[in-house]
Amino acid sequence: MNASLQINNKKIGNGHSVFIIAELSANHNHNFDNAVKLIKEAKKAGADAVKLQTYTPDTITINCSNEYFQIKQGTIWDGKTLYDLYKEAYTPWEWQPKLKEIAENEGLIFFSTPFDKTAVDFLEDMDVPAYKVASFEITDIPLIEYIASKGKPIIISTGIATLSDIEEAINACRRMNNNQIALLKCTSAYPSPLEEVNLKTIPNMIETFKTIVGLSDHTLGISVPVAAVALGAKIIEKHFTLSRSMGGLDAAFSLEPEEFKQMVRSIREVEKALGDVSYELSEKTKKSREFSRSLFVVKDIKKGDVFTEENVRSIRPGFGLHPKYYKDVLGKKATKDIKKGTPLNWNLIGW
Repeated sequence: MNASLQINNKKIGNGHSVFIIAELSANHNHNFDNAVKLIKEAKKAGADAVKLQTYTPDTITINCSNEYFQIKQGTIWDGKTLYDLYKEAYTPWEWQPKLKEIAENEGLIFFSTPFDKTAVDFLEDMDVPAYKVASFEITDIPLIEYIASKGKPIIISTGIATLSDIEEAINACRRMNNNQIALLKCTSAYPSPLEEVNLKTIPNMIETFKTIVGLSDHTLGISVPVAAVALGAKIIEKHFTLSRSMGGLDAAFSLEPEEFKQMVRSIREVEKALGDVSYELSEKTKKSREFSRSLFVVKDIKKGDVFTEENVRSIRPGFGLHPKYYKDVLGKKATKDIKKGTPLNWNLIGW
């Protein structure tokens, strides 16, 4: 898989470090100073990017409280209408250019998830370097086409998608001559039960769709994103909060700064450990081979004596003959006197 993306100066793909996104979502609790703190803490925690969501209640749904618009699926938001939920969760648009400037001054990439054409136009005016498509918008092909038409990298979450949904979304991008596509394995349950994450899908997605693949994670803790990296994920997106005790719509499945920092540290360690497919020995490992086993004389032997199981053994260290020759040596005679502790070599063995 040679797929790669570039967002600003950040290259994403094989041979490059995992792209780690702190999703701010609703965790500012409608306080601008909290939003600024989130960005600064995300930088300290090691994120490469921060992401917002660009919508208003009216751009994502309508103000209606009939049964279709009631949330009652066993989620942490049950009892609200969609409109009320989004009214509580949205990030004011007038904040977003200011937050982008703050993020970029911190050295972070800043981008967002638009939920309609007006949001795309607004973000275009802000000159964001990439776009995210949320799981629940993956079936909105006209929106995906419009986003893709802007010619920027597009990261698509697949939380509610069937195989054909993913194919249609990719084809929508390609119809707009946009091949800068990444897919995120995602479980759209909040928080996500571990049994529903199915990380083994990641290598299959890489093989099937020939794109960059990552993980948008809503589980508790950091085990799942770290494991995803071991399975080939090149992007990790995780919700970020200053403190779960502050509450907020997404707080329950968000990481606090120290946890996020630990996740980043673990991901970077796993990246180093993954390395490449290699059977070559490093210089350190070659040196360590000196402590492997080999054939040694373990009792004094006179010239002409026969090598036996009593006077030759396979022991550490590794300066003698390879242990695979043990049976060949037994029964042969010594060509000279040999002291105990001498590594066996062919010159000492008579044929």
